Amino acid sequence: MARDEELKERWNVLVDKLSNQFAGGDILELDAIIYLVGVQELGQYHRKYKKNDKLDLMHIAICRLLEPYGYYEFEFFDEEGWPHYKIKEELPALKAGEQSVLMKEAIVGYFLDKEYI
Repeated sequence: MARDEELKERWNVLVDKLSNQFAGGDILELDAIIYLVGVQELGQYHRKYKKNDKLDLMHIAICRLLEPYGYYEFEFFDEEGWPHYKIKEELPALKAGEQSVLMKEAIVGYFLDKEYI
């Protein structure tokens, strides 16, 4: 199976599984899945998040997801338990479609590592 086809198949399986678990079957978009990764990484599942917190959670997720690619490196947890990352390498200029593929690939890899899919 071609790499792109395998990614597409795994992505669809992941979206279906997450959508059923967290959205009552409504299809989750990429941003919502990134947000879920941020909540997972923070580990504070049952709190209410403000708008700024939600953006911070998405930032945590992006850092964590792109860490295996060498773009970010985990530094420390602050006193509130929030992870902090430092930039190791600037992200290359990517077109929107390329960004989407990179993030989907990173998300699929993350959930494979977690043995969710």
